[in-house]
Amino acid sequence: MTIKPLIILPDPLLRQASAPIERVDTEVQRLAEDMLATMYDAPGIGLAAIQIGVPRRMLVIDVSREGEDKQPLVFINPEIVTSSDDRSVYEEGCLSIPDYYAEVERPARVTVRHIDRDGKEQIVEADGLLATCLQHEIDHLNGVLFIDHISRLKRDMVIKKFTKAARAKAL
Repeated sequence: MTIKPLIILPDPLLRQASAPIERVDTEVQRLAEDMLATMYDAPGIGLAAIQIGVPRRMLVIDVSREGEDKQPLVFINPEIVTSSDDRSVYEEGCLSIPDYYAEVERPARVTVRHIDRDGKEQIVEADGLLATCLQHEIDHLNGVLFIDHISRLKRDMVIKKFTKAARAKAL
């Protein structure tokens, strides 16, 4: 397992849609392990492959609480097949937008079809934090960031702040 560097806003790679994974092989399984190691090191509860510079449709999640056993989940080619009409609001953050948090409203429940790390198709029905995390990470696979769900004014301020920081770092 290798901890990979995170892609940070305003990197245009974060706006790129990710390509499907054709088959689950040792390379894909190694990527999943690297992603989990990177997510735990950050620390975070979810990570999409694009966030480490790999434009493939895979994400990892672990919403276990501190003190509980880790419960790593790997989702390959995840797709939301249904979402509830009722909504929930969570304060979201993102490893690619460090130290910025905002309340985001999303469907309270989702059903996600995906392939697991063994190459088997699975269906997960999620609510609460897992549903929010799945939607957040699937957005990443489509080039969408959580700040796209907040007001344009707040989003523009965040993008401006991170663009300025990236310019300063490049000097």
